[in-house]
Amino acid sequence: MQFSAAQIALLINGKVDGNPEVTVSSFGKIEDSKEGQITFLSNPKYDEFLYDTQASIVIINNSHELRRAVKTTLILVPDAYSAFAFILRHVEKMHEQKLKGIQQPSYIASSAMLGKDVFVGAFTYVSENVRIGKNTKIYPNVFIGDNVKIGDDCIIQPGVKIHHDCILGNQVNIHAGTVIGSDGFGFAPDQNGNYKKIPQIGNVIIEDDVEIGANTTIDRATMGSTVIKKGARLDNLIQIAHNAEVGENTVIAAQTGISGSTKVGKQVMIGGQAGLVGHIQIADGAKINAQSGVSKSIKDPGSYVTGSPAYENISALRSQALIRNLPEMERRLKELEALVKQLHEYK
Repeated sequence: MQFSAAQIALLINGKVDGNPEVTVSSFGKIEDSKEGQITFLSNPKYDEFLYDTQASIVIINNSHELRRAVKTTLILVPDAYSAFAFILRHVEKMHEQKLKGIQQPSYIASSAMLGKDVFVGAFTYVSENVRIGKNTKIYPNVFIGDNVKIGDDCIIQPGVKIHHDCILGNQVNIHAGTVIGSDGFGFAPDQNGNYKKIPQIGNVIIEDDVEIGANTTIDRATMGSTVIKKGARLDNLIQIAHNAEVGENTVIAAQTGISGSTKVGKQVMIGGQAGLVGHIQIADGAKINAQSGVSKSIKDPGSYVTGSPAYENISALRSQALIRNLPEMERRLKELEALVKQLHEYK
């Protein structure tokens, strides 16, 4: 597909500075783009590449001040990063709109109901009483268990497994290899110390406009539901345990683990490799630094914690600074002890 600078500017409400007829057919990074590609500049660290780039079109902020003339066609917008992301989403959507119908071989139970313009990729298994909304795309090698409900305009990437009774809202995007609704980690010891499995009879509910990265696992509840609320964004390789709840517009980075029955509030930010114990609550707007171990509830909205065990960020940073200075403090203490000893001997 080819697009001219004039067409792109119209799409993103930008202003063309240069040749409006120049066309592009692919994307590139500003530092190594080629002719026929479009790129963007929003980070001042990359400003030097603007004057040497081979890209045919560069999207820049309209507040950007040029230091000298450029060879490429510019499209000026209020926010270059957001505008470029919008174009990427537009192109991706055009590609997805081409995917319709049911590829073979695949299995779709006779009791399943598929909405208008649904795509089902090859080697997919759709179980009994499944409901799939309109314009949803199910890529190859997906398993969908009994009684699963999937809303409109969802994207289920290759190799995803959605177990029985789980519910997905509209515009949910689940990336490759993710497992929704596997059993929660529930075992109880008997009188002999042997662990007996506790049946996990709940489900997972994923609300509208949620994106879940690759190879993430979200366990079904023991009873009730594990819930991922509207607008949440989960990275790759995350573990959400049974009966946990992730609030609206919360963002969680890779390799984070959230234990059972923990409730995470809305607009929380959790850094990579953080770990949260079970049965605690995280207040709205909290920020949890990467590799933090959260062992108790965070009660104050907007709190910022770090460390393991995690505590208030500024105090944690001061403690870390003190620890780095311990060798120097030890040396000075020994000098003081020696000085005090000399004073006693002098008396």
